[in-house]
Amino acid sequence: MTAAITTETTKFGKGFLRDAWYFVDLSREIRPGTQARRMILGEPVLVGRTRAGQVFAMRDVCPHRAAPLSAGRIVDRGEDGGETVECPYHGWRFRPDGVCAAIPSLVEGDATDPARIRVRSYPVRESQGIVFVWMSADLRGGGEPDHEPPVFPGAEGEAKLVEAMTFDSHVDHAVVGLMDPAHGPYVHQQWWWRSEHSMHEKKKAFAPVEHGWAMVRHAPSSNSRAYRILGGAPATEITFRLPGYRWEHIQVGEKQVLALTCLTPLDDDHTRITQIFWSDHWVFGIAKPFLRMGVRAFLKQDGGMVNLQNMGLAFDPTLIWIDDADRQAKWYQQLKREWQKSRAEGRGFSNPIEPVTLRWRS
Repeated sequence: MTAAITTETTKFGKGFLRDAWYFVDLSREIRPGTQARRMILGEPVLVGRTRAGQVFAMRDVCPHRAAPLSAGRIVDRGEDGGETVECPYHGWRFRPDGVCAAIPSLVEGDATDPARIRVRSYPVRESQGIVFVWMSADLRGGGEPDHEPPVFPGAEGEAKLVEAMTFDSHVDHAVVGLMDPAHGPYVHQQWWWRSEHSMHEKKKAFAPVEHGWAMVRHAPSSNSRAYRILGGAPATEITFRLPGYRWEHIQVGEKQVLALTCLTPLDDDHTRITQIFWSDHWVFGIAKPFLRMGVRAFLKQDGGMVNLQNMGLAFDPTLIWIDDADRQAKWYQQLKREWQKSRAEGRGFSNPIEPVTLRWRS
């Protein structure tokens, strides 16, 4: 049987998916009365939490003199008595919904109505201890969410382990690298994981899920040694969902492990990779330092390969993808095209992926 070969045009690695929920941070990192600057899809976003506990997000640019609002502070000086963000330059104050609440320099009798001035605000959701921001296709600040953020199986209680790194990569390349099943023996060569000498044929069943696909639940490959520390008979399911979430849910009897990776595009050339683990398995109580070392090693190795890849991408080459090892990369492109087309046509998303069994060596 001859494998299919496809080439990808220069559109790959360009632009972002909008009308989607993007990971910002864990809820515990956004404390009451604090705010911070984030870059998401090339936009400066202030993410904060009022002392009363409300999480909010707004464009981090004051409409007066363009100072970053995140450099200011949250104060109780709204005319309605509510909490506001105070600009550090001239003290203009904005409610969590982006509406200007006060301009201190105005004198009595001035006809300027602060309420007519506003900063773009972003819908925010908190779910399972995670903060998501909705990045609308309407850059003027409109566009209400028409779906909710994903719900992850096993994300219960406090996260046990969190590691993050910024890759010098467009999110498209980061996603494809994340879902690539064949690079492990070459990029991630550790005694406790696998090596090129232990490569053998893999055969896995895949199925469509909401806004993505899943490698359906199965026993981990015998050459992936890290699973052995879990004991018993682990069964794992690996899922990808737009715009950039990949999670592995492992069941070991009544215990479970969830490894969630969130990809947040900062701009055209940088993507924030955040790996979060939840588990009720005993191994996280005694082996956490070693697990952290392993996660950091994986991130550094992937980041190093991204830097090497950039040396070639600088020449804008046509990329050659083959079946079955690169099928997930092709699916990602198909999902992106359908997402953009469905939004443009004002209709529901129709997942183009069909159930299939894929084979490759790894």
